[in-house]
Order: sequence, then structure tokens, then C-alpha cells
Amino acid sequence: MSLLESIGIPLPIIQAPMAGVSTPQLAAAVSNAGALGSIGVGAAGACRAREMITGVRALCTRPFNVNVFVHQPMQQNVAREQAWLSAMAPLFDSCGAQPPTALRPIYKSFIEDDEMLAVLIDTAPAIVSFHFGLPDAKRINALKNVGCMLLATATNLDEAIAATKAGIDAVVAQGWEAGGHRGVFDPDASDGCLGTMALTRLLVQRCGLPVIAAGGIMDGQGIRAALDLGAMAVQLGTAFVACPESSADTSYRQALAGPAAMNTVMTSAISGRPARGLSNCFTQWGDSVGLPHPGYPMTYDAGKALIAAAKAAGETGYAAHWAGQGAPLSRHLPAAKLVALLAAEMSPRK
Repeated sequence: MSLLESIGIPLPIIQAPMAGVSTPQLAAAVSNAGALGSIGVGAAGACRAREMITGVRALCTRPFNVNVFVHQPMQQNVAREQAWLSAMAPLFDSCGAQPPTALRPIYKSFIEDDEMLAVLIDTAPAIVSFHFGLPDAKRINALKNVGCMLLATATNLDEAIAATKAGIDAVVAQGWEAGGHRGVFDPDASDGCLGTMALTRLLVQRCGLPVIAAGGIMDGQGIRAALDLGAMAVQLGTAFVACPESSADTSYRQALAGPAAMNTVMTSAISGRPARGLSNCFTQWGDSVGLPHPGYPMTYDAGKALIAAAKAAGETGYAAHWAGQGAPLSRHLPAAKLVALLAAEMSPRK
């Protein structure tokens, strides 16, 4: 029996947290269908996190996952921030807006967020997952003491071994193909860019934890391939973006359904951390700007301001349309129907 089966999740399918796109309605629909639904609260703050957890429980009595960001807080560099804002000024001007006068660390890392820890202890979701790193032993033990199963993203063997030593229950092997933010512990370190299948097999062989494969997987055949490599389960994000229960806007859904889905790129220009999304004006500007970004999440403060200004002006070319390399395989289905289809597709052919 796998870890997921032990808590009442019969299908080896996990909907990725997708902060900013996942909703309580999506997570509940996925969990009610027999897979594991997820919400991302790393960008939400403690009060909103409690509301989201309560929202899932109002719709679902089954287990679900709550994901938090565990990035190392960065010191602000005012000179670098002002240079970045100056470089972005023409982009804001094209949208009829002014850039911010200063940048803020808009997200608090779980490393230092005692209010978020208190919410998670009080609500005790069945699963809590970590992205960008690992919290300290005190926080890990506090969550384990209220019965939370713990997952952590790893993009290489060293990160997976660190998760093993920290007492994490299972590791999410995030391949280079994955959409959204890359879960590297240190964004300034060399990245081996391991693909999902190679990374999954490596961690199955070497890290000593159950492995969840993630990155570029969009259908049941991909799920079966990862399970055949020894993965306990598979996490899919982009596959669920087009579900009506997600909060993706019309332009996001249209982009996934069109030729733009054929071209995803990894960029740090939008948020200050590497993330994979559909190529657009923002990512192309990031390729050419030639300046060091202000770091995460200060860069995202500027990025979100530009995205909002562009959207207000009717311009969608600066949106953060996070998507993995499997984006062209996206299907517009209600979450429960998508889970059922994935389950049928992954069954061995007779």
C-alpha cells in the first residue's frame, strides 16, 4: 500500500498546487474524484490560507494537500531594484501606467511565517508540501505532531537526500519540463536541468523516499510511464489549468488551447526565480534586458504590477501563463471528468 492509499487516496494522481490558479473548488473536485487535490497558499498569507482550507473542507471530506513556499529570504538591494524598475519603465508606459516607486518582499517565506505555521497546526491538513526548500526541524516536527504527511519538491539528488534527512515522507521529483516555478533550493546554484523521467528513476534508486514524478505529464500514458519507473504517484499541474474550476482567466485558457502552447520558456524575469511559462512579451523582454533582477519575491512585486497594468489596458502579452512542456496536450474538461479519463488511460492495456 502506498502512502497515498494509506490515507484514503486510491488514485496515484496529484493535482499540483499552482499558486494563483488552484482554487478550493478545483482541489475539492479532484479529491472527491479519488485523486489528491491541492491548494497553494505560499502567496496567500495566513488569513487567506485559513479561508482556502475551510473552503476545501466545505466541499470535500477527503484528504487534500496544502503547499507553502520555503525560500530563503533575501536582503533587498535598493540600487538593483531601482535599475530594474527603470528598465521596466517603457513597458509600463506602453500600458499607460507608471512603475512602482519601490519594491517589497510581497511573500513571507514559511521559514519565518509563524502565523502560517499556526494555521497549519490548527487546521491540520492531511498533507503539507514544501516548495523552494525545507523548513527547520521545529516546524517539521510541529506539523508531524498534528498528523500531517509531508512532501517536498526536489530537482536533484542532493535536494532529495536533504529531504530524506529532514524527515520528509515523500519527495516530488520536479523535472525540467515542469510548468510554474522551479523548486530549486538555491536559484543561484548550477542547475543540472534533469528531465522528469531521468530524475524520477534516479531518486527512486538513490534517495530512499517514495517518489512523486512531476513535469510535462499530461495524460494517463505519461502517468503509467512514471509509475513503471518506480514512482509512487504523479503530480500534474498544467493538465488542470484548463479545468473550469481553476481560476485561470480567458486569455490563459485561450493561450493553452492555441499555438502559443507549443513554446514554453524558463524565465526569472517575471518573479525573480526560474519558472516555466508560455513565451510572450514579458519573457522576451527578460531575455534581452541584460540586468540582474532584484531577487525573489521583490522581482515579482514589479512583475505583478506590470501584469495588472497590462491587463487593465487590455494587453495579455505580459501575463504569467505558467505551463509545462506538455501544454499542447491540455484538455478542457471538468476536474472530475479529467481525473476519470486519466485513470482510464493509465490502466494497462488488455
